[in-house]
Amino acid sequence: MDSNLPIGLNAQAANQLATGLNQLLADLHIFYQNARGFHWNIRGRDFFELHLKFEELYNDLILKIDEVAERILTLDAQPLHAFEDYVKHSDVPVVRNVTDGTEAMKHCVAGFSVLLVRERALLALATEASDEGTSALMSDYIREQEKLVWMYRAYLG
Repeated sequence: MDSNLPIGLNAQAANQLATGLNQLLADLHIFYQNARGFHWNIRGRDFFELHLKFEELYNDLILKIDEVAERILTLDAQPLHAFEDYVKHSDVPVVRNVTDGTEAMKHCVAGFSVLLVRERALLALATEASDEGTSALMSDYIREQEKLVWMYRAYLG
């Protein structure tokens, strides 16, 4: 019996990667929902700037959600798709009723910190499994999100 997937990856390694990617998928969904809430509820003198910034953030997150789900399918696994699963598997905390821009940005930095830890672990696992597809995806996300953390922290002073 062949232990490799049709894409040439070891099935056991692909399963481990899919499990980690499903955890990332859960993190992305919760972060996405938090960003939507920030976008809708933000108040104050930075409203216009932050309203647009949070829209930009959640639009980016929804694209990543789809990319991660499709990568899980490529690895011959099933992506999580029930919101209760996202809440159960995410390390990004659910945030409610934030109207203050500074507080919202602090939650964003914390959310990115969770994502970056998860993505670095997935990058290491993907590298070990010779999974260039997942490695490239994680490298791109890490590069983008590190820059966003720097920019958000600069906003926070």
